[in-house]
Amino acid sequence: LQVDLWQPSSPFHIVEGTVTDVRVPQNTSRSLLPYLQQANIQYTILISDLQQAVENQTGVRSHRNRRSLSGYNYEVYHSLEEIEDWMHYLNRTYSDLVHMFSVGKSYEGRTLYVLKLGKRSRPYKKAVWIDCGIHAREWIGPAFCQWFVKEALQTYQADPDMRKMLTQLYFYIMPVFNVDGYHFSWTNDRFWRKTRSKNMRFHCHGVDANRNWKVKWCDEGASLHPCDDTYCGPFPESEPEVKAVAHFLRKHRKQIKAYLSFHAYAQMLLYPYSYKYATIPNFNCVESAAYNAVNALQSAYGVRYRYGPASSTLYVSSGSSMDWAYKNGIPYAFAFELRDTGHFGFLLPETLIRPTCTETMLAVKNITLHLLKKCH
Repeated sequence: LQVDLWQPSSPFHIVEGTVTDVRVPQNTSRSLLPYLQQANIQYTILISDLQQAVENQTGVRSHRNRRSLSGYNYEVYHSLEEIEDWMHYLNRTYSDLVHMFSVGKSYEGRTLYVLKLGKRSRPYKKAVWIDCGIHAREWIGPAFCQWFVKEALQTYQADPDMRKMLTQLYFYIMPVFNVDGYHFSWTNDRFWRKTRSKNMRFHCHGVDANRNWKVKWCDEGASLHPCDDTYCGPFPESEPEVKAVAHFLRKHRKQIKAYLSFHAYAQMLLYPYSYKYATIPNFNCVESAAYNAVNALQSAYGVRYRYGPASSTLYVSSGSSMDWAYKNGIPYAFAFELRDTGHFGFLLPETLIRPTCTETMLAVKNITLHLLKKCH
């Protein structure tokens, strides 16, 4: 029975008593359900016609003025091409606050763009790194990165907190980390997760870009098999996308004080370690930042996020970007798992983009302001 695991991402994490979300092709569901009944495994069908749900999101949407950048719609999902056009537009329009640059090229030769946000108020400023879309199918991630930029630019004048953030810090924002995979999730397979590098021996594509970092690489929670969703790659930083970002972060590690990565789905705020059950040295500062961020997030719509070390809150995984950032001297490293907890899964409806981004924005501002205060 071939199933696509949505939650958890690897079969190693399926234990008795946990809930597992799977996607099954139409023809498999006929044999899967009797199998589950026979094994006495309780199940619920969350989305009965997944194809229809996919088409509702990616179908031809002529009603929206997608090419107009001044009226850019932040409450719909955008293709890679649209996001890149939008970045170029902001770079031209807000040259006082936005600087767009490239950190390298993807496996398929696409440019890896980053937006640098902030007032050029003094030569040296601390910085916050934000990336979205390491996993291609988690579309709410890139939607949040765009939302963050919009909020920063629109509220900079009126909101003293935002002004403080953009005056005292730089933000490096990478709206789509896994550009090849994201593009592929729009054109070929909505539920594609990995990068798109080719594996000659197995005729499989892609590496899990969040298992490819040089920190306890390919240990627990990662797979050595190229066809698996959590494949760690042939060696650390084998993926040009990971290598490019790692190189940039290494070069700026004295400047960058926080690393924030956005994923979906689980409604969690995670911090190191992912690869082991152990307490980080600056646990108290990180823990209190997480606690306050989760409370700020809840204040918007009452959505309660779980928070804690990734290993015990979600599951053990090795080679993750968050652990790597922390190991490389970035004191605040967080991974957000955005909405929801499985009802829509990776197909979070566009109507939920606004509430999800609004509440997440409160958490990110909270963490950033925490950063500007000294924590001992």
